[in-house]
Amino acid sequence: MDNLSDTFFALSDPTRRAILLRLSKGEATVGELAMPFEMSAPAITKHLKILERSGLIRKEKDGQLRRCILQEKPLKGASEWLEHYSHFWEDSFAQLDDTLKAMVGKDHSEEGAK
Repeated sequence: MDNLSDTFFALSDPTRRAILLRLSKGEATVGELAMPFEMSAPAITKHLKILERSGLIRKEKDGQLRRCILQEKPLKGASEWLEHYSHFWEDSFAQLDDTLKAMVGKDHSEEGAK
């Protein structure tokens, strides 16, 4: 897979997104990251491996502890890719806004005719 695909695959899981949210507040050990989840150690390890393989986190050994650190580059790449399509969303929202205003205006004109 390419880097962007790896990033979006890693972000597709709510557990991995929760781990990234926690890491956005600062580095954490594997045990600290596993604490809020009711899943086995191998399951957490699998999630962390996916995050590490995508480049979203980096692990550093600190004695017997392994600390995980959020990496910004893949998130920045995903954000830039999404930003490329923002004009499409803005146009779609503008059209929706116009449609809703027209509907509301039509409702008010129908009420006045009664």
